[in-house]
Amino acid sequence: MKMDVTHHVAQCDVCQRVKADHQRSTGLLQPLPIPTWKWDEIGMDFVTGLPKTKKGNDAIWVIVDRLTKTAHFIPVKTTYGGAKLAQLYIDNVMRLHGAPSRIVSDRGTQFTSRFRRSLQKALGTNLDFSSAYHPQTDGQTERVNQVMEDMLRACVLTYGKDWESSLPYAEFSYNNGYQASLGMALFESLYGRKCRTPLIWAEDKEQVPTGPALLKEAEEKIEEIRERLKIAQTKQKSYADRRRRELSFELGDLVYLKVSPIRGTRRFQVKGKLAPRYIGPYKIEERVGKVAHKLQLPESMSDIHNVFHVSQLKKYLKEPARRAELEALDLQPDLRYKEVPIKILDTGVKKTRSSAIKICEVLWSRHGEEESTWEREDVLREEHPHLFEARPNLEDEIPSKWGRFVTS
Repeated sequence: MKMDVTHHVAQCDVCQRVKADHQRSTGLLQPLPIPTWKWDEIGMDFVTGLPKTKKGNDAIWVIVDRLTKTAHFIPVKTTYGGAKLAQLYIDNVMRLHGAPSRIVSDRGTQFTSRFRRSLQKALGTNLDFSSAYHPQTDGQTERVNQVMEDMLRACVLTYGKDWESSLPYAEFSYNNGYQASLGMALFESLYGRKCRTPLIWAEDKEQVPTGPALLKEAEEKIEEIRERLKIAQTKQKSYADRRRRELSFELGDLVYLKVSPIRGTRRFQVKGKLAPRYIGPYKIEERVGKVAHKLQLPESMSDIHNVFHVSQLKKYLKEPARRAELEALDLQPDLRYKEVPIKILDTGVKKTRSSAIKICEVLWSRHGEEESTWEREDVLREEHPHLFEARPNLEDEIPSKWGRFVTS
């Protein structure tokens, strides 16, 4: 009984959608591949909600190189359209570094607009967006945002609320800072030498290589950077996977979708603190990478992106109910229907004072063996001779009526 109760509770639809999950987070860390050259792959994000400056800017466009980790901080307005952002992109990125082959960003309207897509397609750049409710995909840019915001907070406390005047100094300080994963400053990883500032004028007297030696040193420096990034990436993955467990689904599986209800917010048409933790189940249409899945959402949720990280999914344990095909039942006016014998289970002899009657245990249609009955052998031989084809040693006896009637 305990096993039956545990099995029933595990498959309970209400329990699966309501109960909290106390297991480790699912989905092992899948780091993005390390770029092969400087400013070949970049990350983008917007920091919004800032106070307006004298020029009317209230946001910062953060653009980060994924290899050297150098960044550009561009003050913008949240009201800028696609054409204005494209012009800023050409002035601050393409003018200095050329067109990248890949851009990693979230699904903000500034990146998913048709103008933006068509522009990057014309430039030969692939747009990779983070999956829904999984900002870790663009975690490198998010970390740069955090460092930049800390610098601006310190500047605002000292020099006033005009953060735009302090932004160039914050960018210089960030790019001239030491990066532990690279083992050098960001300027050194980009240009191959330390940045010349008043702090290191006395140290900047080493001979600078020229010609082929400069190119060879640059290639060696990139290989060194990629190797250090690979070591840091492997270490980060080993730390992250300690608190995670691997989970995968196959095409056609049914899964629940986590909504994490919060007071005052509405997610996936669910609102309220006591709303279910999971909704669904929904069918998996496609696997996107190793840890993301595409779900078959209903029409009422067509405005929601249908690709989710495996940590947002939960397996639907209950098996789909198997529906047996309905058989045509010929009911009589008195609500009786005819039964047909299927096979003989056993034979015997019923003795009376003057005779012995051979009987057979018969299994009837639409009934189990526990509902089998004993019938006269001669009656069965007359109307159902096929039951005795496997029993040739039985003798024929008196015929009688066909079948029997059962009250429904």
